[in-house]
Amino acid sequence: MHSCRRGIVIDEFPRSYYEQRFLFAGRLPIKNEVSFQAPPDTTLSRAQIRELIVEDDTVTPVKRSVNIIGVGDIMLGTNFPSDSYLPPNDGKDLLKPVDSILNDADITFGNLEGVILTGDGNVKKCGDPKNCYAFKSPDHYLSYLKSAGFDVLSVANNHVGDFGDTGRKNTVKRLEEEEIAFAGLLDYPYTTFEKGGLTYGFVAFSPNTGTVRINEYDRAKEIVSHLDTIVDIVIVSFHGGAEGSSHSHINKKREIFLGENRGNPHEFARLVIDAGADIVFGHGPHVTRAIDLYKDRFISYSLGNFATYGRFNLRGINGIAPIIKVTTDDKGVFEKAQIISVKQVGEGGPQIDESNEVIKEIIKLTTTDLPECELLISEDGTVVKKKEVTSDE
Repeated sequence: MHSCRRGIVIDEFPRSYYEQRFLFAGRLPIKNEVSFQAPPDTTLSRAQIRELIVEDDTVTPVKRSVNIIGVGDIMLGTNFPSDSYLPPNDGKDLLKPVDSILNDADITFGNLEGVILTGDGNVKKCGDPKNCYAFKSPDHYLSYLKSAGFDVLSVANNHVGDFGDTGRKNTVKRLEEEEIAFAGLLDYPYTTFEKGGLTYGFVAFSPNTGTVRINEYDRAKEIVSHLDTIVDIVIVSFHGGAEGSSHSHINKKREIFLGENRGNPHEFARLVIDAGADIVFGHGPHVTRAIDLYKDRFISYSLGNFATYGRFNLRGINGIAPIIKVTTDDKGVFEKAQIISVKQVGEGGPQIDESNEVIKEIIKLTTTDLPECELLISEDGTVVKKKEVTSDE
């Protein structure tokens, strides 16, 4: 039946009549025609997404290279006993000859040989102030190191206590203000920091009062192994070994100087690498020493006098030093290094040494003191791991 405005009318048309009309109008499916089916729901649940993320994390990431620069002792000038020991132009130009090199690295390290203190402090006991080797640089001098690219500094050395607690506290304050990482004091034995997507741990040692002791091996292993569990790359600095031009050689023994136990640098470097260190920078002898490789980790036993103005002996080998750029993978494994030769003349301040005297010195010392060393040092300062020689014989 169907309806119209006139009312309900019962008709006599057979059902097949209406089926034919509706089929022609497209309102009924044709027999044997494949019906349309909606596509399956491909929406992933959160659990499935998490599974995919976990699977992606299992893919071995591509390793990246990291450039870490190490230099030796830094003392940009002292206002004790008078301002006459400060460099010209307020020290602003002292690092300019090497500024571009120092800034061309992921991390740049040095040893801060002295305190940062414009005002007075309780100077250590000295018989004659004119012959007293106590160093304090004006507060604003630390900004020169920041501008030159320094990321991390050791304060573990024999001059960090030159002006007592006042000098130490002000140095810490200024380092924090300039956002330069540091370590080596008893209250600040180590530090961690992040740069360029990698995490770094740094710890510094020396034989001196108020610092983390180089001769306390258990403590050294404890700190380094802890850092190894929480960062990507562990950098260790030590102030150790006897001082002066007659002490440029590594003797693999404990070194006593002026009655003080200055440690066994060769043994100590291996101990901290066994504990998890990835790179070891030494300083303290005021001359350059050999370089080394142990378990694919780089060691410099002494980086010499890098930027020491006014009160240092810079004659002969005391006046040459390296800038060492060490390239590792992102886990600290050694890949290569480059030595840039620096010299200081007159009152001091680093200059590029075109004659490459310190490269020659490092080649000589490494060959003589460490004939078993796995590093090959070229005359241009390129440092690579010796290739293993194989033979069919």
